Amino acid sequence: MFGLGTPELIVIMAIAFLVFGGKKLPEIGEGLGKGLRSFKKSMSDVDEAKANFVEDAVPGLKEVNAFKEEVGKAKDMSKVLKV
Repeated sequence: MFGLGTPELIVIMAIAFLVFGGKKLPEIGEGLGKGLRSFKKSMSDVDEAKANFVEDAVPGLKEVNAFKEEVGKAKDMSKVLKV
């Protein structure tokens, strides 16, 4: 994890404990977790909106993607049937 070993992480946690105290650390961790969760959600929303915009902007792209999925399913079926 970022090239940090166990001893380095222990030192970082000890310093954080001394600076913030035992009561504040869970609140800080919770805030960081919520922030990361929100960031990941917003990034996936942006990716989804971009994909929808491209599909709506290019005529026939939805049909091509649907056909591509059907071809992929057919390939999978041929592997199962070993044709």
